[in-house]
Amino acid sequence: MITLPVTHILPELRQALAQAGRAVLQAPPGAGKTTLVPLDLLASGLYPGKILMLEPRRLAARASAVRMASTLGEAVGQRVGYRIRGEAKISDATRIEVVTEGILTRMIQGDPELSGISCVIFDEFHERSLQADLGLALVLELRAALRPDLAVLVMSATLDAAPVAALMQDAPVLTAEGRAFPVETRWLPRPVDASLRFEAAMAGLIRQALGENPEGGLLAFLPGEAEIRRLAALLDPLPGCVIRPLYGAMDFASQQAALAPAGPGLRKLVLATSIAETSLTLPDIRIVVDGGKARRARFDPGSGMARLVTERVTRAEAEQRRGRAGRVAEGLCYRLWTKGEEGGMAAFPPPGIQVADLTALALELAEWGSDDLPFLTPPPEAGLSEARALLRDLGALDATGSITAHGRKLAALPLHPRLGHMLAVAGKEAAPLAALIGERDPLRGAGPELELRLQAIARPPENADRGVIERIRQEAKRLVRAAGDSDVQYSPAQMAALAYPDRIGLRRRGEAPRFLLSGGKGAYIEPGSALAKARLLVATDLDGDPREAKIRMAAALSEEELREIAADRITWSDEVIWNSRENRVQALRRERYGALVLNERAWSEAPAEALSRAALQGLRENGLSWSAAAARLRARIALTRGEDWPGVSDLALLDSAEDWLLPWLGKARNLGDLKGLDLSEALKAHLGHARMAEVDRLAPAHFTTPLGRAVPIDYEGEHPAIAVRLQEMFGVTQHPTVGQHRLPLRISLLSPRQTPVQVTLDLPGFWSNSYADVRKDMRGQYPKHPWPEDPREHEPTLRAKPRR
Repeated sequence: MITLPVTHILPELRQALAQAGRAVLQAPPGAGKTTLVPLDLLASGLYPGKILMLEPRRLAARASAVRMASTLGEAVGQRVGYRIRGEAKISDATRIEVVTEGILTRMIQGDPELSGISCVIFDEFHERSLQADLGLALVLELRAALRPDLAVLVMSATLDAAPVAALMQDAPVLTAEGRAFPVETRWLPRPVDASLRFEAAMAGLIRQALGENPEGGLLAFLPGEAEIRRLAALLDPLPGCVIRPLYGAMDFASQQAALAPAGPGLRKLVLATSIAETSLTLPDIRIVVDGGKARRARFDPGSGMARLVTERVTRAEAEQRRGRAGRVAEGLCYRLWTKGEEGGMAAFPPPGIQVADLTALALELAEWGSDDLPFLTPPPEAGLSEARALLRDLGALDATGSITAHGRKLAALPLHPRLGHMLAVAGKEAAPLAALIGERDPLRGAGPELELRLQAIARPPENADRGVIERIRQEAKRLVRAAGDSDVQYSPAQMAALAYPDRIGLRRRGEAPRFLLSGGKGAYIEPGSALAKARLLVATDLDGDPREAKIRMAAALSEEELREIAADRITWSDEVIWNSRENRVQALRRERYGALVLNERAWSEAPAEALSRAALQGLRENGLSWSAAAARLRARIALTRGEDWPGVSDLALLDSAEDWLLPWLGKARNLGDLKGLDLSEALKAHLGHARMAEVDRLAPAHFTTPLGRAVPIDYEGEHPAIAVRLQEMFGVTQHPTVGQHRLPLRISLLSPRQTPVQVTLDLPGFWSNSYADVRKDMRGQYPKHPWPEDPREHEPTLRAKPRR
């Protein structure tokens, strides 16, 4: 067997697995773990059943199986084979089977004991794909319950091993140090000019790397196929070099060409996506040029499924890429960023379970019968709840959250449950549409009409992306084989509505093409689109704006078409609502599909309580309207309320309005009625007789003057206030107070002509101090009125002095 850095640790690994039945192996890129570990375990004779190894990508699964078979001097499919989506090379003699991660989940769901499997290896676990996390959780669960003899090995290049080892009940951690050959890293001296296109910057760095190093092949990392094609066009011709693209959507023969040597006298230039980061052996690569970008699957609220997005690589991914240069000799790694910029890069990519669409996971958990699994990172509860709601819409889960027979069919299909549901119901005719929705838009910038894309699959126009069209065609062929037949003919819009029951849009009133979606969200379409005048449509792609999303792809849907596919979900309901646009109560019988109102008519028999509750909603939207009397009453209550009394702020009163205000709304039907509502009696009833008696005692509505006249007290200011003729307060020697804390009244003392003379919070102090000056002025202005020297000893009066 060949010798690589992992070789020296193989005896220790065999011993750890034999004793504990589980282990975590850390080994740097190029250490040989993918090829040597399974072969060594096979040779050990410890495992009578199959050794199953998981790879995150189809190309890696194929390539690692081919390399192991070649090491044994056999063709793939004998002792070493592989199984990926739509392809398998295995036989009765197969002892090591390399599979993609989703295959393991299907195997466990079909056979929870994993009969015939002795060891499961999770390779490149640091990528933390959703399927890998689920697969490990399922394997650990079944091992604990059914298969304690099942060996489990997690292998990674850059993973923090401690949490994984802890999850695996303190599994032994083994580390293979070193790389086959050292790799020198070279950064840019300054950041890339912002005006320079990414592909142009990469072309310049590749030419520099080739010029500075006359020997060895070069591997360049780019985010996707489109960037690879553009860069290849910029570099071609490159004297003495052969350019080999490498990405997941290529056919197997082209992928193999990228892995094979370049030939005598030629240098190989591989332009690859992150597919080349792990598990692949590129034997003649000495130089890596890293563009620093990666394309990852992220949940896209716009499409309702996972989409590929371009992001900056993490430091862990950059290290993986760097390791590709040191597998056969000393290497060089050129990075399209400065050393300073590296400090701002994230350490690791986020686990897929935190950022991925969880619909398929929710379906798998329902099929398993439990979501209490030992996940390394638990799935977000909000994402799971949203996923389960969609699965109920699709008929995959029942009202209790249990999987249905239809849900089991969807789980068996290699598709997102949305598309699986469409394919299961509409049959083979839906295959092109399912393939189209699952791919990139082949007519970017051509408007939102879904029908244009379907036509382009058969007859691509000049502006179509031919590569995308070809992938859609190939996927459609595969889906035709997976689909059954349907007795019903569905239009493309109906098929789309099957996949997107929450994205059926009803046009709102008004000139602008704005829509309410059946899931309750808002959306709009460009006014110039042919779909702008559609009453109903189904949106298959939105821009993800949480307030009002732009519709990027959709199909017009007639009401008849909707009724044909959703008759069981269209229901009549009796509703009493507050119409915010018209500011009035409406009692209606409504025909609904989700949040959409397809038809409505007046409901004359609506119960009184329902009408009052709708009016209360209007009151909450518009706020309480306080008459002067009601406002005074509220202020009096606020001044005297005890700790256990109900609050009288607008917020507190509206919060408890069902308890105190509802009975008083019997005849309120519009905003005018609500604004004219006198809240005084309702507020008194809310307090009760005993508390109102306390209010009247401590904060009376009026102050009774010494002459017996009732003067209203204004409670709106900082201090309760009255306005009274100065002479009417003669003889008063104690300042009047209100409230449980004896708050002094703010007294405005008036002249005989009712003009303010003095404002005081201390009437005795006024008599003692300021009154003398006021008396001088008043005697001159009002000589016919009494102005005694000592007002405290004088009788109060409103009269002038009698004539003599």
